[in-house]
Amino acid sequence: MRSIIIDDEPGNIDTLRDLLKNNCPNIEVVGSAINAGEALVLINQLKPDLIFLDIQMPGQTGFDLLKQFNRYDFEIIFVTAYDQYGIQAIKFSAIDYLLKPVQIEEVKSAVEKVQKKIAQKKDNLLLANLLDYLKDKENKDKHKLALASSRETVFVSPDKIVRCESSNAYTVFFFDDRKKLTVSRPIYEFEELLADYGFIRCHQSHLVNKNYISSWRKEDGGHLLLEDGSTIPVSRSKKDIVFEKLTSTKK
Repeated sequence: MRSIIIDDEPGNIDTLRDLLKNNCPNIEVVGSAINAGEALVLINQLKPDLIFLDIQMPGQTGFDLLKQFNRYDFEIIFVTAYDQYGIQAIKFSAIDYLLKPVQIEEVKSAVEKVQKKIAQKKDNLLLANLLDYLKDKENKDKHKLALASSRETVFVSPDKIVRCESSNAYTVFFFDDRKKLTVSRPIYEFEELLADYGFIRCHQSHLVNKNYISSWRKEDGGHLLLEDGSTIPVSRSKKDIVFEKLTSTKK
C-alpha cells in the first residue's frame, strides 16, 4: 500500500516511518508533508492508498484538509495527541486512530484493518460519514452512528435506536423497527458517544433512549417500561441520574 504521512512535527514523521518500515512490510511510504497545504498537493500528485494524518496542525487541521476533497478514494488512519472533540468525532464514525506516542502493536493492528478494507475494494463510507458529521456537527438530526458488525457496517440515526444492552465485550442494539444488531465494542463506549442524543445509562448492562421511555415503575427495585414493551432495570446507583435525565428539558 502506497502511503503518505502528514504531521507538523518532522520528528513524528521519522518515528512513524521507521515503525512502518520495521513492522509493516506491506506499507511503502512514498511521501510526507508538514502542513495541510503541502499535503493537498502531495495527495493529488501521488494518489496514495493510505494516509496517516495528524489532526492538530498550525493553520488548517487534518479535518480542514479532508473537507477539500470531493471523493475519498484513500483510507485514513488518524495519528493524534488526545483531543476530546476530535476523538469523539472519529469514534462516532468508527475510523481507526493512533494516539501519540504511537505503539507498534496499535500501528500493526490499524494497518491490517485498512489492508482488509482495500482488499475488499469498499468505498470509504466511514470517512465520508466523518466529514458529514464535522460539517454539520450542531445538527444532530443528520448525524449517523457507524455500527460495525461481523458482516457489515451500517449507518444509523441515533433517534432510531431504542436501547443498547451489554453482552460481555459486545453491545446489542435494538432499533425502532424491531431489528437488532450486535457490535463488538463495549457498551461504555456508546454511553459516551450517545450522551448528547438523549441516552441514559440506567444500569451497568443497559443504555436507553429516553424518547422511548413510557414510564418509570419504582416497585421491585425500579425499572423502565419502553414503548417496544421492554422492561429495563434501574440500578440503585443510577436512580438519581435517571431522575435528572428524565426531568431535564434538554434532549
